[in-house]
Parts: sequence; structure tokens; C-alpha cells
Amino acid sequence: MVSRLNIRQSAEEREAALSPNAVKSKQSRGRLKQEDPCPIRTAFQRDRDRIIHSKAFRRLKHKTQVFIAPLGDHYVTRLTHTLEVSQIARTIARALNLNEDLAEAIALGHDLGHTPFGHMGEDMLNELYSQGFRHNEQSLRVVDLLENDGQGLNLTWEVRDGIVNHSKTRTEVMGKDWGRVNTLEGEVCKIADIIAYINHDIGDAIRAGILNDGDLPISAIRVLGLSHSQRINTMVSDIIEYSWQAVNGSDVPSDPAIGMSHEVKEATNTLRKFLFERVYGPISSGEEAEEARRVICRLYRYLNQGEDKLPPEYRLYSDEMERRVVDHIAGMTDHYALRMAAEIAED
Repeated sequence: MVSRLNIRQSAEEREAALSPNAVKSKQSRGRLKQEDPCPIRTAFQRDRDRIIHSKAFRRLKHKTQVFIAPLGDHYVTRLTHTLEVSQIARTIARALNLNEDLAEAIALGHDLGHTPFGHMGEDMLNELYSQGFRHNEQSLRVVDLLENDGQGLNLTWEVRDGIVNHSKTRTEVMGKDWGRVNTLEGEVCKIADIIAYINHDIGDAIRAGILNDGDLPISAIRVLGLSHSQRINTMVSDIIEYSWQAVNGSDVPSDPAIGMSHEVKEATNTLRKFLFERVYGPISSGEEAEEARRVICRLYRYLNQGEDKLPPEYRLYSDEMERRVVDHIAGMTDHYALRMAAEIAED
């Protein structure tokens, strides 16, 4: 019978066949708190499992991606978005001979700190909180502190780096303000996030009657394809083909990066800009968005009235009242936030 210890060691040995630029789990920079390795799983496999079993991960199923409380069953949620990002990231990482386990862990954890009501909730908290709010920083706070009764998940440096550096704001895809993650696996997750949301948000907008297939910019569709699967396949295939030599070639550059061809990158940016103009902008100025902002504002003002308004466990996470309130609100699902706001209004 093979000892359990050899299972992890065998997995670590197989990683030696990955690209020289892939992060090997045995060479991880480590965790915030030292702990013995798992006898079966590599460090990144263990991180992935800790994220999946976290409370914050479960709550993603009731958090908005774009459309608030839609009536249909097939709209994307923050959880299904996360799973799509994970699938795309794993496909790219595997094809480029990178560490698939690391890419998967980053993808599964990248949105753990997202607010209820999607980016509308994030923008409102950023406006209210004196220190500002960004969901990627909150995701890191979730895995470092808020989970596990204030103990955090104690993830590896590489997963934590990918989580906190995945956010793009409004900058162009791979433009001058794109920023860098410190691992290629993190770079893969950063672009996988965009590939996922561009395409599933088009589907949801068509489902909601905001768009139809004929509205999509011809210049982008001509390059990427008309259907959901065609566009994803074009983007993913282009990234793999464009990045292969830099990641695995005989003359690998000293600072390799994940990239896209100029044509596909331009088409992707055109489609993304179109979504901001035709979908995200109108939704953010609609009545449901205004109600979401009112809910966040009402909760923020109410919870800041005193410690007795907050669950007792939030006293463990910060000495600052305002910080505790932000942690509580950011962790809420849409349903919980709406229910609590309604109860406050009735008092």
C-alpha cells in the first residue's frame, strides 16, 4: 500500500514537468502561519479545498453578478461566475503547462469579498467608508481574517497575491494601467475573469431583453464570433497561442507575461466598452440599482449606531467600528441585506 505521504510527494514531482515559469507548490513562499503539509494534497490543492468549504464561498450563490434579484432561473450569480472563471483559468493554465491547481484556487477565491448587489454595492460602500472599499482587498481580508472565526484560511502567498491583484476597474484589457500579478497563474485568472463576465453578461442582457444578438458591435463579432461558445473559444485559443512561446519556448523572456494578439485584444476591448455603455451604465442608473444603494446606505447608518447592532463575532475583527460595519455588510447576501433593511424600516 502506498503511504499517504508519497501521494503528495508524487504530485509535487509531477509538477517538475510544468513550464519553468510555472509556480511549483513545493517552492511556494509559504503561509502567514507555519503549518505541517498535508500528506495527500499539495499546498495549492489544499488552498482550493479551504476556499470551497468556506462560508464566504457558499454565500456567493445569493450575491448579484449584474442583475439584481432576476426572476429567471438562468441568470448568472456571483457563484456561477466564479465557477466559469475557474473553468476558463484551468483550461488556459493546463494548455500553457502552468500550475492548474494554483490557477483554480485563485479563481475560486477572487470574489469572496464581493458585496451584495454587485458593483453597485461595492461603489456605495466605497463612497460611504472613509478608508474606501475595493472588493479584491476585501477578498484578501476574508481569507486572511474573517473566515474561520477570525483565524482566516491561512492560504499560500501565491493564492493571496492572485486574489488581491485580480481587479481591473475600468482600464482596457491588457492596457497600460492593466497592472501585474506576481505569477503567470494569477495573470491567467485575471484575464479569465474578463472572458467569463463579458460573455455571460451578454447572455444575461439578451435574456433580460436589454440586448439582442444584432446589437453587438460587428467589428468585434467578426473577430470573436457571434455565439457565446465561439467568443470564449476564440479568446482562450488566442491567449494560448500568443502566450505559448513566452511561457514555454526555448528563448523564454526574463519577464514572461500572458497576452493576446492585437486583433483579438481590440475586439475584446470593443465588446467590453459596448457592455459598459449599453448594459452596465443603464442598469446602474435604474430603479433597482437606486434601491440597492438605498439599502446599503440604510444598513451602514443603522449598524454604525452602536456595537449592539452588529453580530458579536465582528468585534474580533477590528477595533474600528466603521471597519466592522463594512465587514458585515460586504459579507451579506442580497437576500439578507434586503431583509435586514426591511426590518430596520419597520422599527
